[in-house]
Amino acid sequence: MIVQDIRAFNRFYTNVIGALDYGRHLYAPYTLTEARVLYELAHSARTDAADLRAELHLDAGYLSRILNRFEKDGLIERGPSERDPRRRRITLTAPGREAAGLLDERARETVGALLATVPPDDRPRLVEAMRTVRTILGGGRTARPEAPEDVVLRDPGPGDLGWIVQRNGALYAAEFGWNTDYEGLVARIVADFAEDHDPHLERAWIAELAGRPVGCVMCVRDEAPGTARLRLLLVEPDARGLGIGDRLVTAVVDFARGVGYRDLVLWTNDVLTAARGIYQRHGFALVAEKPHRSFGRDLVGQDWRLDLRATPD
Repeated sequence: MIVQDIRAFNRFYTNVIGALDYGRHLYAPYTLTEARVLYELAHSARTDAADLRAELHLDAGYLSRILNRFEKDGLIERGPSERDPRRRRITLTAPGREAAGLLDERARETVGALLATVPPDDRPRLVEAMRTVRTILGGGRTARPEAPEDVVLRDPGPGDLGWIVQRNGALYAAEFGWNTDYEGLVARIVADFAEDHDPHLERAWIAELAGRPVGCVMCVRDEAPGTARLRLLLVEPDARGLGIGDRLVTAVVDFARGVGYRDLVLWTNDVLTAARGIYQRHGFALVAEKPHRSFGRDLVGQDWRLDLRATPD
């Protein structure tokens, strides 16, 4: 009976997936496997062919053909691996990120349309049931969502920019007693990004853990020529200790250096000790600090700078 139930579920779910991709518009012009490779490349900070083979359980020859096509189409670049000189690091180009972003947007819209048919009160049960299936059939692997390898970095989707404003306001009020002036500042930063940002020179990231956002950061143009500014780094308290902040800052530094900025700057306050530690580990130098009264508190503001032309350690 159990075997029959599982087979019946497989048939049902296969039909659901088929309905989601009716007419094969979801992955076009790529195959499902090619779309999965693009997804992994878009959500992993550092990836080589061996990583992809292990994660996706792909034949080496098949994966090689996919990567060759991507390279020919200008979607990826290959270079020496930082971890092992015998390996080749694979990174998405700007067109590659655009292609991955389009696929991700289609997937979100499609799943959103599916969820629209589910009554709101039933959605938590649906998600919990899916999590149970993954946990049991995954041998307990997904029972530990706090594992660092479960964290993915992605572009913001619908509602994520609002989440950035809400969580910044709530978290800094709870942890530091800041008033709504800070939330207003964050809202203006996010609104400026949403209304007028250059996707080739500016970008935002959401850190996702077990299907929920747990962190964010932005890279935007500064007023000084050739300078980018890191803004709104945040990691939820229950997701700290997994290296998420470090990964978010790494994403900003790699992006800013990759698109040709000379300097990366940021403004923070001395009470944010954990964030300052991350900045220091990435080579940022404190260039100025000044007491100020903001957000209902007496603070010491700090300006930090990273020379992107310097050779990374």
